[in-house]
Amino acid sequence: MIKSSQRVRALSCSIFLLSILAAQSPVQAQAMAWVSSEKDNAIALVDLAQGKVTATVPTCKRPRHMQLSPDRKQMMVACSDSNAADIIDLATRQSVRQVPLGDSPEIFDVSTDGKTIFASNEDDAELSFIDALSGKKTGQVKVGKEPEGVKVSPDGQTVFVTSEVASMVHVINIASKTIKKNIAVGKRPRRFAITPNGQELWVSNEMGASISVISMKDYSVIDTISLALKGARASDITPVGLVMTQDGKRAYVTMGRANHVAFIDVGSRKITEQVLVGKRPWSLALSADESKLYVVNGLSDDMTIVDTAKAKALISIPVGRVPHTVVLTP
Repeated sequence: MIKSSQRVRALSCSIFLLSILAAQSPVQAQAMAWVSSEKDNAIALVDLAQGKVTATVPTCKRPRHMQLSPDRKQMMVACSDSNAADIIDLATRQSVRQVPLGDSPEIFDVSTDGKTIFASNEDDAELSFIDALSGKKTGQVKVGKEPEGVKVSPDGQTVFVTSEVASMVHVINIASKTIKKNIAVGKRPRRFAITPNGQELWVSNEMGASISVISMKDYSVIDTISLALKGARASDITPVGLVMTQDGKRAYVTMGRANHVAFIDVGSRKITEQVLVGKRPWSLALSADESKLYVVNGLSDDMTIVDTAKAKALISIPVGRVPHTVVLTP
């Protein structure tokens, strides 16, 4: 007859073995950072628990902007030299199809119903409307030269586009495919962020060393946030990437050639912290709990992980040649 103490020991051993097997199970989801590499025609997958690249996913030529599909099951990758979006299944990490995006696409966004892709075509100075399922172009709107940033409004009725050469933001009615308003902003506008309350549209001005704050009510510029860094020339402060916290109280902006990320208090519009990262920080993403900021550095070929509470860079991880965009997945 097995004694009670032996049963306890046997049960404990079984639980221990099961815990080891569970930890080793390949089906467990791991938090990953997907980083597009323009020169490698690939996406580096960084295991955030291990802090290193554990896999690469081949994709089309010159991958740049990426974002998750509305159902969060696929990664959509704009490939400028392939004139297409590569659609990659997250589970298999395999390309399932490509969607034509027009000439030299860089940034895109997707309609709130997931049916239409809006892509900026730099060489054609237009915004393309593309059916996400068939890949057919359903319309276009002529905008200023070298359009880049694209952002759909929360209500799904409007899409915003930056024109780098015109130093302008175009406000486009999606239903009518017409420009509602052209907004003069800072020099060479690049990317957008919308405050969580939907009241403000923030635009990074790369050559203006500033952020334009636009009212979503009447599309007027209500403020301009000038960026500065002690010891840096104004010409070295070239902001691009923007992201905001879920409560809308803090914004983060990459400062390009100044090699820093700025922390901005949204209410006061003041810079509260600046963190040294890699060379020419470009894209960035916040962890789900907002404790970490992941910053892609285009000229040092790495990604810096920043502790947001301490405003401190923790580690930089090599991620391939000329990284462009980072997207986090569970």
